[in-house]
Amino acid sequence: MRVDLFDFALPEERIALRPAEPRDSAGMLVIRPGEALDDRRVRDLPSLLRAGDVLVFNDTKVIPAQLKGIRRRGEAQAQVEATLHMRMAPDRWLAFMRPGKRVAAGDRMHFGHDGNSCFLGQLDATVIEKGEGGEALLGFDLSGPFLDEALHAVGHIPLPPYIASKRDDDERDRADYQTIYAREEGAVAAPTAGLHFTPELFAALDAKGVERRFVTLHVGAGTFLPVKADDTTDHKMHAEIGSVSVATAEALNAAKARGGRIIAVGTTSLRLLESAARDDGTLAAWSGPTDIFITPGYRFRTADMLMTNFHLPRSTLFMLVSAFSGLETMRTAYAHAIAERYRFYSYGDASLLYRAETSNGR
Repeated sequence: MRVDLFDFALPEERIALRPAEPRDSAGMLVIRPGEALDDRRVRDLPSLLRAGDVLVFNDTKVIPAQLKGIRRRGEAQAQVEATLHMRMAPDRWLAFMRPGKRVAAGDRMHFGHDGNSCFLGQLDATVIEKGEGGEALLGFDLSGPFLDEALHAVGHIPLPPYIASKRDDDERDRADYQTIYAREEGAVAAPTAGLHFTPELFAALDAKGVERRFVTLHVGAGTFLPVKADDTTDHKMHAEIGSVSVATAEALNAAKARGGRIIAVGTTSLRLLESAARDDGTLAAWSGPTDIFITPGYRFRTADMLMTNFHLPRSTLFMLVSAFSGLETMRTAYAHAIAERYRFYSYGDASLLYRAETSNGR
């Protein structure tokens, strides 16, 4: 499909730079294909669900994956930044380098010079391979837990470019840019639909009889990359590592068998469920990399509903929601959201989408 079909004009003031307080006070636009749009709040979610429904959350935990430092090549040196996006080994990460043209295999990288970390405030690495589009494979001098500790000492929370271009990250972001249920370290971007959940909202969902299940997809920095191709068939998705446990797969299969609805919290949860699904829609335990790219025409096999934030124009995520609820439905919904001053992107408001062919329930 032509990428320009997924374009729309977004006023810059609609981009949220901080989350709503409290988190579940954020707006939530309920989108049922073929029906009127419904302006709600995230805290209204229990009233829209029923006993036996299951919310599927991504429990990945954001790490301080943004590194700033110096590249040394002989006597020459230059300032560089690295955004780690996929761990390849205990001591190796794929990273997006900026500026990518200044990086070559064999270069030495010296990250962190603020004196806050061990090893004299530095985290050193060697460029093992240089890839395309500014990507490089970095081999660190530290490994495993020692590397993890150093990343927490010298790294920054990798805020999305549309926030980072307007302000620096701070200590508040270390809490704000993390779900309350984050458990498995490895993401370099938050599964942002989950940022809206609070202990109070969980309690209300429990009282309604709505179940919670967890999957893990370590969100990579590729989620922020723009689609530069003119046609979706020419866009390359960067893989992300994920897993679905036996217990979660069995619980979701049982829920669907008894007529419960599956609600994916975030596009990452949905993409992982679709990666793990069999042709008949049942789920099996699954782990590994996924680069699934969902565009209109895709046949969904798992989730009946999707809770997600408002996404960038021309992005793979806007393509995904258009596949889920219909392109024209989503264009109309986004126009409404802009007119009604909904807040967009990672720290913004939410939407609750019903799948096009199941808008009135299963």
